[in-house]
Amino acid sequence: MGYQQPELDTSPKVSDEVRKTTCYMCACRCGINVHLKSGKVSYIEGNRDHPINKGVLCAKGASGIMQVTAPSRLRAPLRRVGPRGSGAFEEISWDEALGLAVRWLAPLRAKAPEKLAFFTGRDQSQSFTSYWAQAFGTPNYAAHGGFCSVNMATAGIYTMGGAFWEFGQPDWDRTKLFVMFGVAEDHDSNPIKIGIGKLKARGARVIGVNPVRSGYNAVADDWYGITPGTDGLLILALIHELLKAGKIDLDYVARWTNAPCLIEEAEGEEKGLMLRDMLGKPLVVDKASGDLVPFDTPGIRPDIAAVRNGCRTVFQHMAERYLAPDYAPEAVAARCGIPAERIRGLAAEIAHAAFDEPVVLDRPWTDFRGERHERMVGRPVTFHAMRGISAHSNGFQTARALHVLQILLGSVETPGGFRFKPPYPKPAFAHPTPHSYFMPGRPLDGPHLGFPHGPEHLALKLDDQTPARIDKGFTWENPLSAHGLMHMVIPNAHAGDPYKIDTLMLYMANMAWNSSMNTAAVMAMLTDKDEDGEYKIPRIIYSDAYASEMVAYADLILPDTTYLERHDCISLLDRPICEADHAADAIRWPVTEPDRDVRGFQSVLVDLAGRLGLPPFVTKDGKPRYRDYADYIVNHERRPGVGPLMGFRGDGTAVGRGAPNPKQIQRYIDNGGFFQAEVPEGAAFFKPWNAAYQNWAVAMGFYDQPQPYIFQLYAEPMRRFQLAAEGYHERQPPDRLRDRIKATMDPLPIWYPPFGDEVGADYPLHALTQRPMAMYHSWGSQNAWLRQIHGLNPLYVPTKVWDEHGFEDGDWARVTSPNGEITVPVALMAALNENTVWTWNAIGKRKGTWALSPDAPEATEGFLLNHLISELLPEKGDGQRWLNSDPITGQAAWFDLRVRIEKVEPQTEAQPAFGPIPSPVPPAKRNRP
Repeated sequence: MGYQQPELDTSPKVSDEVRKTTCYMCACRCGINVHLKSGKVSYIEGNRDHPINKGVLCAKGASGIMQVTAPSRLRAPLRRVGPRGSGAFEEISWDEALGLAVRWLAPLRAKAPEKLAFFTGRDQSQSFTSYWAQAFGTPNYAAHGGFCSVNMATAGIYTMGGAFWEFGQPDWDRTKLFVMFGVAEDHDSNPIKIGIGKLKARGARVIGVNPVRSGYNAVADDWYGITPGTDGLLILALIHELLKAGKIDLDYVARWTNAPCLIEEAEGEEKGLMLRDMLGKPLVVDKASGDLVPFDTPGIRPDIAAVRNGCRTVFQHMAERYLAPDYAPEAVAARCGIPAERIRGLAAEIAHAAFDEPVVLDRPWTDFRGERHERMVGRPVTFHAMRGISAHSNGFQTARALHVLQILLGSVETPGGFRFKPPYPKPAFAHPTPHSYFMPGRPLDGPHLGFPHGPEHLALKLDDQTPARIDKGFTWENPLSAHGLMHMVIPNAHAGDPYKIDTLMLYMANMAWNSSMNTAAVMAMLTDKDEDGEYKIPRIIYSDAYASEMVAYADLILPDTTYLERHDCISLLDRPICEADHAADAIRWPVTEPDRDVRGFQSVLVDLAGRLGLPPFVTKDGKPRYRDYADYIVNHERRPGVGPLMGFRGDGTAVGRGAPNPKQIQRYIDNGGFFQAEVPEGAAFFKPWNAAYQNWAVAMGFYDQPQPYIFQLYAEPMRRFQLAAEGYHERQPPDRLRDRIKATMDPLPIWYPPFGDEVGADYPLHALTQRPMAMYHSWGSQNAWLRQIHGLNPLYVPTKVWDEHGFEDGDWARVTSPNGEITVPVALMAALNENTVWTWNAIGKRKGTWALSPDAPEATEGFLLNHLISELLPEKGDGQRWLNSDPITGQAAWFDLRVRIEKVEPQTEAQPAFGPIPSPVPPAKRNRP
């Protein structure tokens, strides 16, 4: 009998049902198809109809199945029964847990609401959590942005009304040169990968500027291995070269920016501010008439070279500064680590793409001055930047410089250039200012976070002008801290500076490990007691889905669901998923039911709000207004007709504005979990000045009336703070900060050395972390599939340092900073700035956490650089607590870290090693189904 070919099922049935929802494995928020068998998740793939990923799915997204089955999932509410950090808990019911939370929180709301500090990590419901905190009445709320990339975002808002990533994107279909500054692989990963694929397919150029050549930089056509913290200096040198060569889009700059606005030159309280009319509008000189007129006067041609009564334009001030020899390539090359000829070459390549290869669309449009344009002309150069330029003490000015560079080229909101995503553009004046005035028993007087325009908007107490917020956000130490300072909450609460708090409530914020600046110090703060034997931070409430390091340090645990088991809202009120050509939002919904006694944290907050009687969450007779978070999503209105979701409003046909629709969530489910609304073709470009876009945005509910504006090359709010430091405002900074405010808050982008450089030659190397493409949140490294990609992390060392120290494969090194030391495995990397070492972030785990075995590589060879960093700069002998942060925004200056390195004998595990924490969840099974 002959050989019988076996019958193989080459297309086995993957599932018996498919449910479409939104991924949560990073911040892309891609659409996913979740396959279920017998009600259990069996497979996850990309949703081809989704506007963000169009079916593309990365390793993180596909591995989401392992999040919903992870052994580390918390099982029930927990109350601490042993010392903090011991991991000793008892399970309690939800009624007990919520009752305990109310007993702690109700007296605070009635007598001292500021004694609750509520901070969230990388959750994606910040419009809701901030609204809850506002209703409670505490001034102490923020999310993780101050820890991540507030410099990039805030600099963009103040400069042009938006920034990279969630605010905008390259015109992937038309750009001819794409330049990335400080971009790792974790943010916006699928859209960038799709975009780079488009560029490669049609021969466009990709350039990476980054000390580390990995991920996107590894596939770039050219790489500039810059010295960390000097990106701003390089960018200003590029501006120098472009000005020198006359490669500036003068017509664009004159029409759409404040370059032609006149600056007051006379000494006094107005010096350095713009000349304005009686209505407060900036004044320009019209080329045709020579008249001094408001910038938005119909029919004018603003003159960027005008002089009036000794007052010069913004553009003249810029040219004078940046044409100075201080910014010539030869002057900056050594510090940047890039030869002068390479800097000139990059400037020439940018100029060629922008001015020799313009993109022209025969698409008429009308601007806000009433002028009709027959064509849309664009400069096909685009930029992208993230944490690499942001997480430095000079990051705000660096990000400002990059935004100014692309504006000078005329490549913002033009074909081939950078494009805003609705609801952006939204200038600083269209955002709220920060609110911090609190009183017992009443809601806060407005949103916590916002954009100050002068000292009058600082979060200072009215009586004594001390900080109103526990993190000292929006104070003279960091006036423009639009995202708060999450990294300073625990250090300040521990120090009782500016005051003591009673309860710290955290959500998805692993502050006892990788989300703190210095892990060991923060763990000590969380367990430290005062003279009376009470914890210095008396109560800690924590919500997470997993048994993270932070769980052991809380007093009450409110266990969250995984992202496939709850309702979520990706809202235009929050962090939208729009693309440049359409507005879009999305939902998550319980595609599978929890098998544990857990609840979505947002629904828990709705429950707590009802029990506490928070006014927006209860009716006039005191009854809860919303059943749960899903009910809130459907029925809440931030303004009349404008709610968390824009689609299927009213009778199901209204878009943007409309009454609540009780069937709205089901309509989203039926539509694949998302909704999108196309930007009209004539409104797709020149959005800040395009009358058609402005009218469409009003109809959509982004704002209530058209708000065209001009880009702020010169950031006047910063000059107002300088004037205060010079003595010209009723609110005055402390004397110790006057010189720093005058030096750093320049209204034109500047560069100054990172504060970390002050340690000098004893620490000759820069040290960085970045997240790998296969992981984003800290929970990624407990994922059974993703662990096979990154189960441990060496310290990568450049060739020069490797050879100097005689390292070989398998060696270990001691790495020392002014704040501590670590002992870790090392590996050689040639494509690395020669004075920089780096490692992957958040791979290392503490023993006993995340349901990992004690000998897991993450707990032995994995490590954190956090042990080498500090929230504060080294002592200067003046008795002050100087923050290791950007002095403008308070952005955590992670990447200012300087170290020295030495070879040591191989170790059995990385140091420092901390004792295991008893786990609140059972040990993981050896072989998972």
